[in-house]
Amino acid sequence: MNLPVLELRQYTLRPGRRDELVELFDREFVTGQEACGMRVLGQFRDADDPDRFVWLRGFADLPTRAASLAAFYGGPVWAEHGPAANATMLDSDNVLLLRPAGPDAGFAPVATASTGVYTATICAVVSPGFGSFFAESVSRQLDQPPLAQLETLAVENNFPRLPVREGESVFAWISRFADEESARKQAWRERVDFGDTLAAEPRTLVLHPTAGSALR
Repeated sequence: MNLPVLELRQYTLRPGRRDELVELFDREFVTGQEACGMRVLGQFRDADDPDRFVWLRGFADLPTRAASLAAFYGGPVWAEHGPAANATMLDSDNVLLLRPAGPDAGFAPVATASTGVYTATICAVVSPGFGSFFAESVSRQLDQPPLAQLETLAVENNFPRLPVREGESVFAWISRFADEESARKQAWRERVDFGDTLAAEPRTLVLHPTAGSALR
């Protein structure tokens, strides 16, 4: 699953409507999007915000991204169910356009029969060599090896109908834990000195996969 183009999408929803969107998304939007040539990697409830929905999707390349998004958002599934999805949302523009941070840094298959808890740690990067710093000074301090290491894909958004965050550089890693307690007990924060590599403290989302998520 080392897809070279990825989106990490965080939606702010209208109060109390997340389960409504989750049910609709799992039922209609996973297969609908994948039929148009993209890969839905996972969708999650944010454990710390009852009105945030987080999900990931990937593409084989940028031309595929443009064609797949045009096909889906101009197609019958979105025409039928898009208005109901949009009605649950206050903001859907918090989107990071990313790529794997190295040749083997994309998502690897997760072989497990049980459901886990995921974390997405997002760093606002000011150092151009942060990927090397992460490999040398951060990754070995992590409580779990990351499933994926991602960084900003600094290209023009080739589907401007859906905005992405621009003018910033981020590095993110995704990890999986057996339960929420383990996901929150991450001691790397006390062990790692980021020095002047970041513009702000790393932000970690604690994420519970939905019933239809590929990442479980």
